[in-house]
Amino acid sequence: MKLVSFLSVLLTALVPCMSASGQAAKPAARAVKNSKPNVIFILVDDMGWGDLDSNWSQQKLNGRTVDRKNEFKTPALSALAREGIQLRRHYSAAPVCAPARASLLLGVHQGNSRVVRNNRFDHPIEDSHTLGTVMRDAGYDTAAIGKWGVGGGGESHGPVTGGPHQRGFNYFYGILDHLAGHFHYPSESRDIFEYNGYASNPEWKNIKDKVPQTAYSTDLFAARAKQWIVDQRKSARKTGKPFFLYLAFPAPHGNLVVPGTPYPSGGGLKGGLQWVKKNGTESVNTAFDAKAEKDKDTYIYPDNARFPNEVAKRHSTMIRRVDDAVADLIHLLKDLKIDNDTMIVFTSDNGPHNEGGADPKHRHGAQNPQFFKSYGMMDGIKRDCWEGGMRVPTLVRWPARIPKGQISLQPGQFHDWLATLADAAGVPVPARSDGVSLLPTLTGHADQQKPGIIYSEYNVGGKTPGYKDFLGEHKGAERGQQQIVFVDGLKGLRMGVKDADKDFMIFDTLNDPQESKDLASSKPELQARMKAAALSNRRASLPSKTVFDTALVPAVETKGAASPGLKWSLYEGEFPWVPDFRQLKKQAAAHGVAPSPSVKMNGPRKRGVELTGFVKVPADGEYTFYLSTDANKGSKAFVRLHGMELIDADKTYEPGSEVSSDLGDRKNPVYLKAGLHPIRIGYVGNAGPASKLVLKWEGPGLSKQEIPASAFSHDGGAE
Repeated sequence: MKLVSFLSVLLTALVPCMSASGQAAKPAARAVKNSKPNVIFILVDDMGWGDLDSNWSQQKLNGRTVDRKNEFKTPALSALAREGIQLRRHYSAAPVCAPARASLLLGVHQGNSRVVRNNRFDHPIEDSHTLGTVMRDAGYDTAAIGKWGVGGGGESHGPVTGGPHQRGFNYFYGILDHLAGHFHYPSESRDIFEYNGYASNPEWKNIKDKVPQTAYSTDLFAARAKQWIVDQRKSARKTGKPFFLYLAFPAPHGNLVVPGTPYPSGGGLKGGLQWVKKNGTESVNTAFDAKAEKDKDTYIYPDNARFPNEVAKRHSTMIRRVDDAVADLIHLLKDLKIDNDTMIVFTSDNGPHNEGGADPKHRHGAQNPQFFKSYGMMDGIKRDCWEGGMRVPTLVRWPARIPKGQISLQPGQFHDWLATLADAAGVPVPARSDGVSLLPTLTGHADQQKPGIIYSEYNVGGKTPGYKDFLGEHKGAERGQQQIVFVDGLKGLRMGVKDADKDFMIFDTLNDPQESKDLASSKPELQARMKAAALSNRRASLPSKTVFDTALVPAVETKGAASPGLKWSLYEGEFPWVPDFRQLKKQAAAHGVAPSPSVKMNGPRKRGVELTGFVKVPADGEYTFYLSTDANKGSKAFVRLHGMELIDADKTYEPGSEVSSDLGDRKNPVYLKAGLHPIRIGYVGNAGPASKLVLKWEGPGLSKQEIPASAFSHDGGAE
């Protein structure tokens, strides 16, 4: 099969979007104004796909029908599903917290995350484009409320260099390190921080002493979110800015801790959770209940009191509390008359947990995902790369643009959200993003959806639990180094990897979500392509070494003779960063072929240039690449080799300087087989024909030197 780009090996099959009745969904009929939506992105912690009530409707769409004997209701989330779209095959970036959040915020899959992979809890994400910076630079007021977990401090034992205030968020209120999110009351938590970038002298403050010890985390963060939205809308009367709120609830992660009171009646501006100032403290109204201290960690929702064990009562109550908070937020949006123009995304960071928690005072036994079938019709839980550990409950609602009652079976992954929100905000998708905009799928135009990449890698000890629902061959499966890659819509999975040449199991997860039928023996050609894709779409992260890091990335073969030089496309305009030119809305002003990576072509002064083709590597071995641009203000570049991030000269780049493919001052060679390797170079600047781009390499038998024109070619098509 002829492949037209190096990404083709990872393209997922396009799947139609269905209405709740099982018919193909139709786009919204009414015309809407083309304005930037407000966005609320809600991330919960360790909620399984099967914990979302709406996922159990229309089971025939799930690929496997199972009996769920025990169930609890999530009425607000069910309403959210009816009023928007269910993404039933949406994947986390990893089956555990920190790497999932890192990839979500950065818009890159785990193969291109530089710092936070595997179990690097609390390590700071790199200084790159994030959901916060992209939305802020798109003209949004930005806030992060709740759990962060990827900023430094905590288990990283290092300084806070990747906090929310350092990654694009104007406002933060919440917990910085991941362990603080396991306790749910300030009396057991470590610290609560606040940062207000709008203050005359913004400070990163620890405000734990100003928060009542009776403030339940879900209530606290929901109330703070409501108040921030109210305050932002007041300021928006002058600024006209929309808002982006990243709301990360710690629930239902263990400890299995519950609130102390029923949810306050009403909702929105006048009811529900309210932000209260009292006795020198500021907190949620439920923290000031007269019996709050005595009743802390005691309230079980009446609907959930029927369950025969305390663990089930608590797990379901923690999720129901989040459900109530979602209803309260939507009520507020309606009160403020911004409901129609606000996008709400709801999802979880990974599959369901089986943990009791770290604090013996609140150890009610470990959560048992079997009781509610929190993994749905799949096998696997948190830390497993089986479907149950990776597929997460996901809903999106935006009344102005998203038709009601859709169910999408189109695969997507966490790194797609940065691209999606950039698209919704009307700014280009950064070249570093591995994602594609999901707006076509969300808005009822699934036939226009660009296919994306599904990839993950995760290394951890332990085994898949031996739950009775799970297949015999999955029970006790060694986790170890796990890797996922999708090719032609099929999932490749390998576990316990000790050799980069280990075969993938291959599954059709659309029709076989339990992964019961391994297709590998019948697909040797696909096996080879999966192994190539697994190496060519990732870079080593030096803090998280794997068996893949020194394996040689295979070259591609071409059909037909390749022509000399690189294809170029010239775009007129000023760009805030190097864009993914493939997702630009505008058309190129000119096209041509350059003998080498040149951006000097005649044309507009303010420009973006994309160069594509192949670079011929002369010998097997280790290579380092170098890039520099002209010194004009605003000059930036970004280079991909295959699907891997090769050189990032974008967000923190100093024009005119030379940067390399290493990780800062640490050597990080690229291991390549001799032959042709697809290359994609993006450049933006304001220097017109004086623009400059120089690409160098060093490797086996090669001192550091400019890559000769003879090494570049285009067309031919890669096999």
